[in-house]
This record gives sequence, structure tokens and C-alpha cells, in this order.
Amino acid sequence: MIPLKSTNPFTNAGLISAFAASLCCVTPVIALFAGTSSIAATFSWIAPARPYLIGLSVVALALAWYLKLKPQATDNCGCAVDGKPKFIQSKTFLLMATVFAAVMIAFPYYSKIFFPKTEKQIVFVEKSNIQSAEFKISGMTCEGCTEEVKHEVNKLQGILKSEASYQNANAMVQFDNSKTNIAEIIRAINSTGYKVTQTKLR
Repeated sequence: MIPLKSTNPFTNAGLISAFAASLCCVTPVIALFAGTSSIAATFSWIAPARPYLIGLSVVALALAWYLKLKPQATDNCGCAVDGKPKFIQSKTFLLMATVFAAVMIAFPYYSKIFFPKTEKQIVFVEKSNIQSAEFKISGMTCEGCTEEVKHEVNKLQGILKSEASYQNANAMVQFDNSKTNIAEIIRAINSTGYKVTQTKLR
């Protein structure tokens, strides 16, 4: 018989791998609340391992549930041999761990809700001053990354519109070149830890 406490390593492995799977997308949100954009890309190197970490989390938690739900050995009076489990060994704790893992795994898909809308209202812009540019960016892996890039770019004066895409690895920025310039936009993007690799004027 496998003792109840043996479910803990599987539960822990499921929690840790679920958290690690989304760490690259959790960091930009932490950077936002900490007020320091430079740490946003710190864990972007984990992104390629995300599918494996998710798989590990699912397998570990499935094993934990299997061990928890399989019939436990009893003594002659019908009492469980292991006695009453502690809370950390209970089904309630395992359910909480499973929900937490699911929330962390899904985090990249809703992380953008933590970022404020920072599009600026431009009262008047001389049409001849309007310029558009595409910035190729390395290191973005999810919506949290793109929102962090937009958040930093939109802090600049003269930004009319900014869009970023981690799928296309780029940002499209429309700006008033009398108030800001390409170099300042590149500096804002690079401050997040993601790097501009190429710039094209549109």
C-alpha cells in the first residue's frame, strides 16, 4: 500500500511546474506593480519549455489524484491504516492545488487585464509630423509581454497609437515626430528587457 503522504511530492511537483510554466508571463505583471520594467523579460528563456512544464504539471497532479482516490487499506475494524490525513494531505488541499495550477497555466491568456489602458488623447497633431514605424522585438512570449512593451512606449510624449504582437515579434507605433523619435521608442522598448532587433519606417 502507498501511504497518503506520498501524494505530496506529486502535488508539489504539479504546483511548481505549473508556476514555472507561466513564470515568463507572470514577471511582466510583477514588473508593472513593482514599477521596474527592466525585469519584465527575466524569465523569457523559460518559454520554450512551457509545453513540457504544463505536461509535467498535468501528469503529476493526475498521479496525486489517482493516489488520493484509490481505496485505502483498512484494519480489522474498518478504520484507515494511515488514520485521518492532515490538511496538506487532504482532498481539499489537492483540489486547491489543482485549481491554482490551472489558474497559473492559463495566466498568459488573461495577463493583459492587469495592465492599464495608457493610450493618450492627442488634441492636435500637425499631419506632416505623423510617422509610423515597425519595431522587430526579440524575447516576447505572451500577451503579458506585449502589454508591457505597449505600457512603456505609451509613457512617451507624442505616441498616437501602439500595437504589439508576440506572435509576429513586433510592435507597430504611430507617433508625432516633433515630440518623440525612433531612438526614444527603441530605448523604451529595450528598457523592458525585450530587445529591438530591427526598425522599419512605414
